[in-house]
Amino acid sequence: MEYAKDNMSIMIGGFLGVGTPETLINGLIKKGVKNLTIISNDTAFPNVGVGKLIENKIAKKLLVSHIGTNPETGRQMNSGEIEVELIPQGTLAERVRAAGAGLGGFLTPTGIGTMVQEGKEKIEIDTKEYILELPIKADIALVYGSKIDKKGNIYYDKAARNFNPLMASAADMVIAEAEEIVEVGEINPNDVMTPGIFIDAVVKGGK
Repeated sequence: MEYAKDNMSIMIGGFLGVGTPETLINGLIKKGVKNLTIISNDTAFPNVGVGKLIENKIAKKLLVSHIGTNPETGRQMNSGEIEVELIPQGTLAERVRAAGAGLGGFLTPTGIGTMVQEGKEKIEIDTKEYILELPIKADIALVYGSKIDKKGNIYYDKAARNFNPLMASAADMVIAEAEEIVEVGEINPNDVMTPGIFIDAVVKGGK
């Protein structure tokens, strides 16, 4: 993880540890980077996936949809050790997708009348209020693929295609961890979910 530096923003794919690039997360811990802004769906569980970054106090800020499965995240948030921005799950996914698609933002009614709308612009269309949500982009995205060929084309298996494809399009640098690295042509073109043009580096995962 020589590309990772202190104070960077890093997107990490996965959902409760499923489809999370564990080898790359271990690399962040080994390098000893700190004060990261982590963008992920959740913080998994203690010592699992993003939870390992929380245990090692590597993050200064989280942009996530929930933290309820990791008590340590809640403890650090309540003690002021870490800043947590809770974002509705669909809104989080769409903000990441908007960055990847080059959009300036999008309108959603989700969060109207709640703390989610605080500090955000509201727009009324046909008498209905919407929140203007802005894109989320990162310095680095860490994603996980079941099969990745040597040109970076990725196939995600089952639930591992959660946040990974979105995040692979929304960062300045994308590092993909592969359960299996295969030759070009071994992945059926119809099964390619992230084209290799988005990927800057591929790392073999596993033990």
